[in-house]
Amino acid sequence: MSVEQSQIGRPAAEARQLLSQLIRFNTVNPPGNERPLQEHLSSHLAQAGFDCELLGAEPERPNLLARLRSGREGPTLCYLGHVDTVLADPAEWSHGPWSGDLADGFVWGRGALDMKSQVAAEVAAAASLARSGWRPARGELLIVALADEETGGSLGAQWITERHPDKVRCDLLINEGGGGSFEYHGRRCYGVCCAEKGVFRFTITTTGVAGHASMPAIGENALLKMAPLLERLAARQPAYELTSEPQALLRGIGEDPDDAVASVARLRAADGLLATMFEPMMGVTFAPTQIRASEKINVIPSRAELKVDCRVPPGLGEAEVLHAITEVLGEDGFKIDFTERIVGNRSPMQSQLMEAIAAWVQQRDPGAEVVPLILPGFTDSRHFREAFPECVAYGFFPHRHQSLLQTAPLIHGADERIDVRDLEFATDFFADLATRVLASDGAG
Repeated sequence: MSVEQSQIGRPAAEARQLLSQLIRFNTVNPPGNERPLQEHLSSHLAQAGFDCELLGAEPERPNLLARLRSGREGPTLCYLGHVDTVLADPAEWSHGPWSGDLADGFVWGRGALDMKSQVAAEVAAAASLARSGWRPARGELLIVALADEETGGSLGAQWITERHPDKVRCDLLINEGGGGSFEYHGRRCYGVCCAEKGVFRFTITTTGVAGHASMPAIGENALLKMAPLLERLAARQPAYELTSEPQALLRGIGEDPDDAVASVARLRAADGLLATMFEPMMGVTFAPTQIRASEKINVIPSRAELKVDCRVPPGLGEAEVLHAITEVLGEDGFKIDFTERIVGNRSPMQSQLMEAIAAWVQQRDPGAEVVPLILPGFTDSRHFREAFPECVAYGFFPHRHQSLLQTAPLIHGADERIDVRDLEFATDFFADLATRVLASDGAG
């Protein structure tokens, strides 16, 4: 069974109204204060027939779990989202960041893209199905709306997967991180986030001899020893080391994964912003972000420290990072200390869930294709993949009218907004996917 296009009018209107309501709850994290919003969602889903529970480490920061069961054995399909947001400065916005205004064909406000829109679409689709009398033919539909994603998930995804894993155990999961559309050389593609890079942050230390700054040559300035290292970091990134996901991405857009350098060069010539977004998927990346030396302005520093944010594709680790450091910086004149090691995470690129996503895209946007992506950052999916290794988790929130290149600069920025047509598009997806994968035979 699949939901026909003509049936999405009411769920789409529900999603628009719900998104405006969610934006009007100020859930900037910190402090988060997600409870009023979560209670609103819980009431909305309970009235539609879901079994709802609020569960959290702190009273004012609960997570919402809502279930629609079948009574028959089958997969648990989880629609995951978070309801906290980053800060917003109202002076920078055309419409208030907590207004939820509908204007010029967009819903405006903090969270309109990241990611109250996806939560609204998931909830509206699920609630509409439940009110119509639909129930899974097998398995269950699980809605999980989490707190605290924007500061790492210690009260959200990490807490609930560690403390209450049986309450959120799932087989199939859809979260944020993908779904943006883009065009390249006549191909129209939707990215499906199948993997997320890990973090191997490190500190570079140089040493010298302290002295009085009034006599610059009397000491040995450790800070000046950072200059050539910064120049090398500015000049280049480590050589590409393609894992399976970027290989499939390049093939999917008609490029050659066996010659990634030339492929990315062609991509950059055709669309520089698209290349900027895709190139970090090709291997280890370095970004120097903080530097520290003398504690006093009149003392030549004997020690300088440079912190580097290093992102690493799943399948690569510390050995590859060390090789990349040597490749870019050399081996002499500094010391390296790792301060954080989090390996990347991934789900298989080929699965029945991917087939269901691809089938929906082909039906709703004929001629378009899906391609796998690695997210350079990370989402709550990492905690679910770690807790449930057999779970297939993808990031997918389809946008057809606002392209990937249009939405990316708005996330965490001023005038964040979503095209209402894309909210409808996504709501249709979430309704359709549930009926496809929770059907008696698991097919559409």
